[in-house]
Amino acid sequence: MGKVIVLLLLILALAGGGIVWFDYLNLIDVKTVLAPVYRFIGREGRTQAKTKADESLSLDAERLAIRLEALELRDREMNNREREIQIRYAEIEQMAQELETRQKALDDRENSFNAAIREAETKDRIVEQNARYLTGMEPEKAVEILIAMDDQDAIDIIRKTEEIARAEETTSIVAYWFSLMPAERAAELQRKMAGRPAALN
Repeated sequence: MGKVIVLLLLILALAGGGIVWFDYLNLIDVKTVLAPVYRFIGREGRTQAKTKADESLSLDAERLAIRLEALELRDREMNNREREIQIRYAEIEQMAQELETRQKALDDRENSFNAAIREAETKDRIVEQNARYLTGMEPEKAVEILIAMDDQDAIDIIRKTEEIARAEETTSIVAYWFSLMPAERAAELQRKMAGRPAALN
């Protein structure tokens, strides 16, 4: 008789453990029935979503819900990354526009600088040509032409004439030109030449 009782208790224990295990695996739902037992041992019953009368829970449904939640999370992450990429792209595009504007400004400045150099070189060639032309003329006629010129143009030619004489190691005719000019005109040209160095012309 004692063995029968022990076997019955063992069967009941195995059945109870199986029921709890199947409930944990969501194969069956016995939470309502086992709720007093859980409370008796000081634990709350495992919560589970309530279902409608015509709805049943299964492992496949929970796995599907988990996958859908993971997909939704991944979709949010992809949207965040897409927004970050768009913001970064806008920043890069703005930087590219700024670089293009700076490059254009540098190109314009370089073109202006090159144009100024070409203009200065052209002017220097013209001044040198005029200086050689006046040097080859009779001094009296050359002085008449210099007197008729603007002060700055006359100073440019006089300085270029002196520069050519130094380069060719010949005597400059500039002093003789000054001697043939009216005293006031010669003094005015010499005063301006002394007051403004050649590098500033």
